[in-house]
Amino acid sequence: MKIVVLGAGVVGVTTAYYLAERGHEVTVIDRAEGPALETSFANGGQVSASGSAPWAAPGVPWQGLKWLGRADAPLRWKPRLDPAQWSWLMAFLRRCTAEAYDAGVTRNLTLGRLSITELRLLRARLGLDYHQQTKGILKIAKSDADLADLRDKAAKLTAKGAQVRFVDAAECAAIEPALEPAVTAGEVRGGIHFLDDESGDAHLFTEQVAAAAEEAGVTFRYGTAVEALETAGKAVTGIRTSSGPVACDHVVVCLGVGSRALLRPLGIRLPVYPVKGYSVTVDLDGSNIAPAVSLTDEERRVVVSRFGTQLRVAGMAELAGNDLTIDPARARAVRQALDDLFPGLARLPDARVWTGLRPMTPDGGAIIGAAPPWANLTLNTGHGTYGWTMACGSARLVADLVSGETPPLDMGLVSLARFR
Repeated sequence: MKIVVLGAGVVGVTTAYYLAERGHEVTVIDRAEGPALETSFANGGQVSASGSAPWAAPGVPWQGLKWLGRADAPLRWKPRLDPAQWSWLMAFLRRCTAEAYDAGVTRNLTLGRLSITELRLLRARLGLDYHQQTKGILKIAKSDADLADLRDKAAKLTAKGAQVRFVDAAECAAIEPALEPAVTAGEVRGGIHFLDDESGDAHLFTEQVAAAAEEAGVTFRYGTAVEALETAGKAVTGIRTSSGPVACDHVVVCLGVGSRALLRPLGIRLPVYPVKGYSVTVDLDGSNIAPAVSLTDEERRVVVSRFGTQLRVAGMAELAGNDLTIDPARARAVRQALDDLFPGLARLPDARVWTGLRPMTPDGGAIIGAAPPWANLTLNTGHGTYGWTMACGSARLVADLVSGETPPLDMGLVSLARFR
């Protein structure tokens, strides 16, 4: 079958490779000049299968109100005359209940487990090396309230079958010795060790999978903007691009925040909205005490991951439409979070600030599967902050569906129909 995958981020490239493995003729189209140059370029690097909880949770609306007006708030809302923003926000708030949160944890954990298994199989098949770290992810807490919350979450995740362990401050320092000064200073009181999670450079991973995909016969059309889907009856017949039309038998949409506008003319209302995040990457000179284990700071709402001689801190969430402008105050807040934990690292020369747009759904889960009534159109988008975490599992599901095989999980968990 001639399949066109729209989008060359980590989700799109991995999907293309899985489809090529099944014997399909695959073309990938992306406006960027190479793979993973937008949202997948400089993310936090965590493959957080066990820690992929949805953002919509009890207490979040109240916390958001307390952060209003703060330029450095972890969650920031910039109201716009945009019906899509207000509609998304209302849908998000409706899901800030204990019941919806628990369902979201189950959904993301189910897809996350599949994805991390597929990632390890793919890594072994292709011999990939993207500075992966397989010692788990450590989520740390500073306050007693956050620590109690993490203890409760650890118990609930364990009941769902996740490999997690609640640890005290001394154990945090044993897992990651670079945290010892922060533990001594009272910046770390304890945390959760997600034993089965990983981290790695998503951009480097995607580059390597793209190279393997090309060797497997996948055609990449970089620097080509997708303008519209051509249809006849209830079928997609091709793609209109900046370089001319592209015919196809099947289309898989992996365009992240661009998916919504592309699908609207087909009558598909995709509940995906861009949420801007920041990262700061520094080069280590060998004399710095930097962590090897990927960390999540519960209070500062940032993640820290190491990729060889680079260290990255990432965080922030901003509902501001498609605005990619770097706000100096928010960039400083991300750097300050790193400096609080590891003094001096954020002040290393040549720190690189980046921002990207995460394609978020109100319930924090991806949208994967059919797009009725369009029989030859498949969705693989809306992964939010978990695109890297869920990429391989999502690719497996799409490859199964398009190839007429039975997916290994209930597709109702991730279907567009759950928003209707």
